[in-house]
Amino acid sequence: MREFLVEITTTVPEGTGQDEVDRRRAAEAVRARELAAAGHLARLWRPVGELRSIGIWRASDEEELHEKVLGTLPLRPWMSLTVTALQSHPNDPGRTDARP
Repeated sequence: MREFLVEITTTVPEGTGQDEVDRRRAAEAVRARELAAAGHLARLWRPVGELRSIGIWRASDEEELHEKVLGTLPLRPWMSLTVTALQSHPNDPGRTDARP
């Protein structure tokens, strides 16, 4: 699987009831756990003081990432995404494919 850096900003549409927001957020937490268990969500952070998320996501390609991974998130209709495909850096201390 390939890794992607995904920046997510979620904006709740005006006029959306709190019950709907709460329902989607609860469903989002469940789906995130499922995607993590399946190996698609590796890490997730929230910058201090900001209402956005930055995460490392995994998929076979960008099409799968958008359609079968991020597209299944309950909050996806309210999200704007920035996706950056990643590749291993030769100096990464955590690199698992290191060559002699």
